[in-house]
Amino acid sequence: MSLKAFHLVFISASSALAFGCGIWWLKDFVSNDSGFWGLISGLLALAVGLALIFYGGYFLKKLKKISYL
Repeated sequence: MSLKAFHLVFISASSALAFGCGIWWLKDFVSNDSGFWGLISGLLALAVGLALIFYGGYFLKKLKKISYL
């Protein structure tokens, strides 16, 4: 597996983890009233997940001439 392919897999997994944690924290905030920090943590995690998606697009655009092998 090339460094480019590993990087894309790692960005995808990190983005999925960030979205999962963000949704979990927001659901905890709504159901248990976990407080202000639960809301901030959830929104921040969703923002990080979105930023990772944009970074993945930038990475693909930058290295489009390099193969995945």
